[in-house]
Amino acid sequence: MALKLPEARDRAALVSDVHTTVHLDLRSTEEYTVDATVRFSCAEPGASTFLELDGARDVTLDGQPAPYADGRIALDGLAASNEVRVTATLPYVTDGDGMTVTVDPADGERYVCAFTAMDIAHKVIPCFDQPDLKTTFTVSVTGPAHWTVLANGLAISQEREGEDGGARRFSFAPTPPISTYLFFVAAGPWVSETWEEPYEHAESGALPFGWHARASQERELRRDAAELRRITSTCFRWFTEAFDPPYAFDDYQQVFTPGLNWGAMEFPGCVAFRDQYLVQGAPTALQRQWLANTIAHEMAHMWFGDLVTMEWWQDTWLNESFADYMGYEVAALAAGYDDAWTTAALTRKPTGYRADLRRSTHRIAEDAEQLIDADTAFANFDMITYAKGNAVLRQLGTWLGEDFLAGVNRHLRSHAFGNATLADFLDALDAETDRDVRGWAEKWLRTTGFDTIEVTRRDWVPVLTRHGSRPHRFTVSAYDDHLRLVETRTVDLDDEPLVLEGLAGRVVVPNAGDETFVALRLDDHSWEVVTRHLSAMESSLTRAVLWWAVIDRVESHGSSLADLSALLGRHLRVERDPVIFESVLAAALRIARLYAAPEDLPAFFRSVEEVCHAALAEDEPALEPAALRALAGTTRDRDLLVRWLHGTALDQEVRWIAVRRLAELGDPSFIAAEEERDRSVSGHLAALAAHAAVPTPEAKAEAWARLMGGGLGNHELTAAAAGFWGWEQADLVAPYLDRYLVEGLALATASGQAMSQIIGRAFPYLPMTGAARQQLRDRLAEVLDGEVPTVLARTWNDALDDLDRALTGR
Repeated sequence: MALKLPEARDRAALVSDVHTTVHLDLRSTEEYTVDATVRFSCAEPGASTFLELDGARDVTLDGQPAPYADGRIALDGLAASNEVRVTATLPYVTDGDGMTVTVDPADGERYVCAFTAMDIAHKVIPCFDQPDLKTTFTVSVTGPAHWTVLANGLAISQEREGEDGGARRFSFAPTPPISTYLFFVAAGPWVSETWEEPYEHAESGALPFGWHARASQERELRRDAAELRRITSTCFRWFTEAFDPPYAFDDYQQVFTPGLNWGAMEFPGCVAFRDQYLVQGAPTALQRQWLANTIAHEMAHMWFGDLVTMEWWQDTWLNESFADYMGYEVAALAAGYDDAWTTAALTRKPTGYRADLRRSTHRIAEDAEQLIDADTAFANFDMITYAKGNAVLRQLGTWLGEDFLAGVNRHLRSHAFGNATLADFLDALDAETDRDVRGWAEKWLRTTGFDTIEVTRRDWVPVLTRHGSRPHRFTVSAYDDHLRLVETRTVDLDDEPLVLEGLAGRVVVPNAGDETFVALRLDDHSWEVVTRHLSAMESSLTRAVLWWAVIDRVESHGSSLADLSALLGRHLRVERDPVIFESVLAAALRIARLYAAPEDLPAFFRSVEEVCHAALAEDEPALEPAALRALAGTTRDRDLLVRWLHGTALDQEVRWIAVRRLAELGDPSFIAAEEERDRSVSGHLAALAAHAAVPTPEAKAEAWARLMGGGLGNHELTAAAAGFWGWEQADLVAPYLDRYLVEGLALATASGQAMSQIIGRAFPYLPMTGAARQQLRDRLAEVLDGEVPTVLARTWNDALDDLDRALTGR
């Protein structure tokens, strides 16, 4: 039963001063037990409330069978001070929503992680599961003796248990007050890289820091340990110097966890990362960037989100938008990834633009009443929350200058260890600036959609006109007819058109530094020069802005896939910035998935192959990982793939892409040998995708039974679905399009919110005829007219909008 806003408000008015002691016994491979004591004060003695605990059995309250129903434990006749003890047995899960168990196929070792987040903590422990009822946690865990256990608090002791000493009890110091959705435990035979990080506010002058990974990932952890430590340390120094409140926790651990549904999660003092971040092969430029950005993003949450937390889920956007903004900013300023904002321009911001074009778009800052329960809030947790919010905060920082960070610090000081709202944040900014922050917020945060900046000419003088309703501050760069930079200006654009005197005849690019969230429409002269000389532009960030304008034109049906292929051949094949190279390739492949007809693929694949071969011929190490992956995933040259697999130089990630592509082309003979060669978690997932890609009716039937059978974990389902919808297999998988909608709906209805989202994201995006795409679109709309779970409905409605845009450009 999802918690509703009125219930949360009533309980918050009643309950305060919460302290939780938890013991978890993880020794059993079938289920685990929890023993929790929750102490709290009640403002109205005699009143009643409830603890949440979902999916448990054998529940007792103070030693007696509990009044337990619909995931709630009734607490009646409360005193002014209360101590409630709950014991229960709960199941492990494999969908990432709760106490998630993973058995590593490489060595058979078991890992157990308590993945909590919005409306999930009560699937792990009994608690008041709402963000404004913070609690201290004192945690202990019993597990096998060879395990290491990580948690929010500082590890303080380990004691052998059991007659044979085969178990160990791990105990942790109490945490400061944190929200229940931030509770975390990660247990298993982790391998670790640890150090003492100098910090003047620590009692000893340093804090325990560490990186941890599965035992089978030891080679990769040791390989990357120096860079992981460098990024962590430089980011920590930046945040502790920039933010006024000291770091609030006793240590800082980071662990690559199997089974996590998100890229990472900001558990205080112990951040969880998806274990795919620790790649087997040579990381691409984007993989390196994403890891650095994510490290900085999650560290920002230690202050903005963990120290100061929203009152209800409507302000989740502020936590995530701020951390997303800080992730790119601090990766650039502190961690040495100078092109972090180039990455954002081509990979992050586009997801925000696309989200803002869908019917599911919403205001960045919603009223609490619009998110009446946790399920609705979770469905609203999207790229408006992350990508658009990030871009809008970057525009706010550009608009306010140094006053922005001053306001952030005032906010953090005022609400440390407590909860706050958007109004509180605006109050803090308002106290530091003379600008109209509330007026700005109304225009940017309380409206949907994005503005367009159009370039026109008056007697050859460029004129910028804003189509929309928001004020913008950004740079304008002017170029000659070979895209050599002539001048850059910072301008403000509001209601009145801006005439750029002195730039007559020049090519002009508004938002050249990507400071604001707008679409660009260049005049014909500027666009013609851009398409001729794009690769000559010196600034990689402005080049990225213009590549996004190219991609946006194709997605809007202003240019064709053939036009894009021509630009790839003309400009991407000579591109030497690895971030732009990889990002544009990924964008082009996405467009082909959504927009191409089967007959378009040969010419498109040839253009991709030419670009990749050109990059490999240049012997540019930074380009090679992305070029190899793109080439392996699209080439029809079977002899090339076979030669690669018979060689020894290919890294494991590329090997699996080649194996899957061969399977997709009808040769599955390499799968078994590669499975034997690579028995890791990532190898298991890659094998699932490769088996699902085999283009025979029998293989598809077997893969489909596995997909919809209910036995796959979250990452397994994602992998199998990715292989199932093969590039050139539209005719072969046509019978499964309707089955996906019917059987996927049934599976999601029987599952939780995380698996519903995963099923929705397994949507069949693949090249097909216009008629087939229209038929799929109409059938999806018909299904959505019926009863569909909230999270799945949101994901499928987004797919419906994607299909509409592919069909019409709108």
